[in-house]
Amino acid sequence: MLKLLLLSTLLVALVLSQNPFSRAPFYVNPSYQAELDTSIATATGQTKVNLQKMRNVASAYWLDVKAKITGSNTTTAEGILADSAKMSPPHLVVFIVYDLPNRDCHAKASNGEICCTKNSDGTCDYNAGGDCSAGINEYKTQYIDPLVTVLKKYANTVPIALVIEPDSLPNLATNMGDPHCGNSATTNAYKTGIPYAINAISAAVPNIPMYVDAAHGGWLGWDDNLQKFVQLISSMNIASKIRGFSTNVANYQPIGIQCPYQRTSGGSRNDYCLNNQHQSDPCCSDPCRLEGQWNPGNNELNYIQDLAFAFSSAIPGFSPKFIIDSGRNGVANMRADCANWCNIRGAGVGLMPTVNTANTTLVDAYYWLKTPGESDGCTQTLPNGQQCARFDSMCGSEDSLGSKSGEPRAPEAGKWFDYQVKMLADNAHFD
Repeated sequence: MLKLLLLSTLLVALVLSQNPFSRAPFYVNPSYQAELDTSIATATGQTKVNLQKMRNVASAYWLDVKAKITGSNTTTAEGILADSAKMSPPHLVVFIVYDLPNRDCHAKASNGEICCTKNSDGTCDYNAGGDCSAGINEYKTQYIDPLVTVLKKYANTVPIALVIEPDSLPNLATNMGDPHCGNSATTNAYKTGIPYAINAISAAVPNIPMYVDAAHGGWLGWDDNLQKFVQLISSMNIASKIRGFSTNVANYQPIGIQCPYQRTSGGSRNDYCLNNQHQSDPCCSDPCRLEGQWNPGNNELNYIQDLAFAFSSAIPGFSPKFIIDSGRNGVANMRADCANWCNIRGAGVGLMPTVNTANTTLVDAYYWLKTPGESDGCTQTLPNGQQCARFDSMCGSEDSLGSKSGEPRAPEAGKWFDYQVKMLADNAHFD
């Protein structure tokens, strides 16, 4: 028994020491190609050319409802893995694990199907307290456990990487003042659900690397926010089971240029660009005006550098690796306010998925984690004229598509948004 435990530990360590994105071609989902085809059919000029390029680009697949786990077509995890297994060699599949109870507690656009307490209309009652025992049990037995079964079936055939629950732990680190996040039910759901998912996956399929979501520099880049996040991860005892972290998932922060590391303050903060220092250095370019707020996370490479230092200092022996979402950050300065995140006007597709990153020691890959073309959230009135029950006021921001006269209304989160994907293609910066 001890030998098996040692072998399992060594296997996990070996897997976590290798870049999974360098081991196989990237999987392109036929379901995404079919969505793009609907927009290609009515596009013209360079927009059409760019959409056709996007058709052959890999992106992650979001497992945001239980119904997407099992099935035979490429809208399910099982179907995608079966499709990849037929290829020679099988292609790397990236899944976003995203169905926690009381998901997306600080917003409404992506509220999920599993609740701690349900309202009469089936939506989650984020104001209800309790321990979320029923919701956690549903997450474990009807989402994670079936997912583990599917992963186990293909883990020795198909290369797989997982991103774990975007926005959840960053919300616990910074938004506990919001009662939707800070109440006992949501807190227990996140703190119980995420370790369960990571431990269950690691135990059953230790050869599958996992990246826990770490938001982005415009959210956790301030040193106090970053330290709260590090403490939260440390308290969960999951570092030995994960390869590292994903950043910028479904957001628009620039990858940028990494600055020299110049720590003159306490903590992990890089002060190189702060206090008006080195402002002519391109690595200090700051489209979101974060440096004036004492946030060195002006771009994702600088943010990741701070995260890496903080984690290696807090957890001995832990040297996390990172993946950055480059799906929609091809334009850096298109927002009036970088707190805005919903269907941003003027955005463009970013760098193609690649392992040729600016810092291969830290960054495993740039990858399209948010599927370009899928809506972030709905406008108050849906394209069909009905009112959107999941409308988030952030989707009515001055930077959001649909907030200006003449712009089309946006569909619900995850639905295909033809106007947006054509804009992303028109503004693309692939290289």
